[in-house]
Amino acid sequence: MAIINKDKKYKWEFSSIGGASRVRIQTGEDLAHLSELDPKMWTVLSCPVKGLEIDEKSLAYMDSDQDGKIRVTDVVATSQWLAGAVKDLDVLTEGKDSIDLDCIDQDNESGKKLYASARQILDNLGKEGNVISLADTADIAAIFAKTRFNGDGVITEASSDDADEKAAIAAAVASFGGVADRSGAMGVNTALIEDFYKALADYAAWQEAVVEPPFGDRTDAAIEAYNALDAKVKDYFMRSKLATFSPDSTGALDVQTARIEAISADNLTGKTDEIASYPIFRITGAPEIDLTAPVNPAWAAQFNLVKEVALAEKTVLTEEDWASIGAQFAAYTAWKNAKAGAAVEALGLEAVKNFIAQDKKAALLDLVAQDTALAEEAANIELVDKFLYVLRDFFRLVRNFVTLHDFYDKDRKVQAIFQSGRLIIDQRECRFCMPVTDMGKHNASAASSGMFLVYCDCTTKTKPGKITVVAAVTVGEIGDLVAGKNAIYYDNSGLEWDAVITKVVDNPISVAQAFWSPYRRMSKTIENLITKSAADKDAKMMADATAKINAAPAAVPAAADATKPAAPPFDIAKFAGIFAAIGMAVGMIGSALVQLAKGLSALSWWKLILLFVAIMLVISGPAMVLAWLKLRRRNIAPLLNANGWAVNAASRISIPFGETLTDIAEYPKLKLKDPYAKAGLAPWKKVVISLAAVVAVAGGLWLFNLLSWAGLRSPLPRYNKVEVVEEVAAAADSLATADTVVVEELPAE
Repeated sequence: MAIINKDKKYKWEFSSIGGASRVRIQTGEDLAHLSELDPKMWTVLSCPVKGLEIDEKSLAYMDSDQDGKIRVTDVVATSQWLAGAVKDLDVLTEGKDSIDLDCIDQDNESGKKLYASARQILDNLGKEGNVISLADTADIAAIFAKTRFNGDGVITEASSDDADEKAAIAAAVASFGGVADRSGAMGVNTALIEDFYKALADYAAWQEAVVEPPFGDRTDAAIEAYNALDAKVKDYFMRSKLATFSPDSTGALDVQTARIEAISADNLTGKTDEIASYPIFRITGAPEIDLTAPVNPAWAAQFNLVKEVALAEKTVLTEEDWASIGAQFAAYTAWKNAKAGAAVEALGLEAVKNFIAQDKKAALLDLVAQDTALAEEAANIELVDKFLYVLRDFFRLVRNFVTLHDFYDKDRKVQAIFQSGRLIIDQRECRFCMPVTDMGKHNASAASSGMFLVYCDCTTKTKPGKITVVAAVTVGEIGDLVAGKNAIYYDNSGLEWDAVITKVVDNPISVAQAFWSPYRRMSKTIENLITKSAADKDAKMMADATAKINAAPAAVPAAADATKPAAPPFDIAKFAGIFAAIGMAVGMIGSALVQLAKGLSALSWWKLILLFVAIMLVISGPAMVLAWLKLRRRNIAPLLNANGWAVNAASRISIPFGETLTDIAEYPKLKLKDPYAKAGLAPWKKVVISLAAVVAVAGGLWLFNLLSWAGLRSPLPRYNKVEVVEEVAAAADSLATADTVVVEELPAE
């Protein structure tokens, strides 16, 4: 169907939502003209039927091709159907699950069907008035409970007033299980009626061809025993023939004593299979079986039964006798194997013949035909259910499909259909939570959303299995948001779930958080280095100690080894050089610190503050700029795409809007005393001591002439004499110009 009107006669209104210009869908007229809206202007082009906070039944009704997705064509087709069914288009924006029948437009065919079906439902329910709601269509069985025919092609006992017809329906249901009627009762359809009467005829014909059992009531048991023994008895006769042919092999053909000895120590009740493999009688070479001879105990019960039933007057059993027993019940067995109509056997032969004689088959098929004739009317009754579901949820779907209006609504009680609940974690409530339907797709696209995301597995005692949700953290610091941290998740129904973080996507949360991120990373790096170094040293120390403990004690030498070289004499020149080098390094570091102190002392106080700020900006500035850029580009489209949506326009989360998606705990400003706080000095004493310390330090600096750069010269005479000043300056110059240190090597001893 065409969904683009090139003329675009309808005048649309637009607004800026989520960093993009979007069409405003506010009135029923807007819904009625969705077919004229260019698909390029739709925020969403398709979304899944499942996993949304909207009734799946409503979405299934809108999914016209039943492909599991709501597409632009589905939305347009639904809008046109709804618009053609009502008189006042603004009814479509109210989101109600009921409608007054007077609001249905009967000037078109779909409206007429809808009105007639709604009227029939109210009449079937015995409800007065013109208002019909989802509560009225919720129980289809209740709608058809009092009706004789309901258009599903199934008839029940209530469909007929004839006692024989009722009995035939009941018998068919009892025999074949029946078919569920819309009313909820079990009934029969055309196929089941045909099967029932065919089974009646087949069973009656089979019973008329009955063959009398040759052994009376014990025939079936005897046949079962004979069939079980047949192969074993024939095996005996073959062994006997072979023993007659080769008398020397008689012992080998008989049961081997060694086999019995092999199992004699075991519990023989568990060796039935082994014993059953032995011959049924001992092999002697005789051409018949002596019926007084012992029988293999594994086969004794079956053989004795056959002997009592068919060999009562015999003392020996020949191969011909055994074959004749089978021939006696061959006809009976063939008759039993040809049994037909077993489904109606439980009714009894007399009842079967009675149903055949009454022959209500044609009458029952006529009742089914009358019921089937109302199929279209019954389908229209289901149409009312579809209309009420779609009427309630369609406008909400459009607000989340064409514009994502619900997501950006200022009212926090309004949530988008993809927001599944709220996550309470780390003194924060994250309100932007989505179900995760494909973790692989989220792994590939979550980072591009620009948001700080936590993925959680959630479980609850009231529901089996687990669900996975992703929550966006848009306020505060990272804190303890790491994998393994526990939290609580509340879905939109209020059900509480235990949540645990399984994955964190690290993106900036705020500019303030980004300011401290370099220091946090440096601190973490230093902490890891210190921890690793301490762990390595501890491991080395423990390894050395263990090695020394496990090592065998060395033998004490009786005398010093004369060949062992003497220790070298102490080289004082080498150590003098080392100490001189260390002295030079310390001197250079000291000079650098002095120069740095002189440079800083030359600056005024406000320049020092600017310098400090500049250093902080050099360290934190890049992280803050990068965070600001990422925060401006935060976008929910990658997350929706990972869940199967086809998002057609960027859906940004600005910094102010992001602050509304996460609530952080706020405590009132109270003066509270910690009962476990460490006792210390009174506040006024701390202030006095601090001031005294500052004065003492400042005085010391002043006395030692370290504040001369600020014009505060020391009052001590030694810092005011000209020769002292010149002497100090000369010493400083000589130290600065000295570039070599000569160490005279001592003569070797």
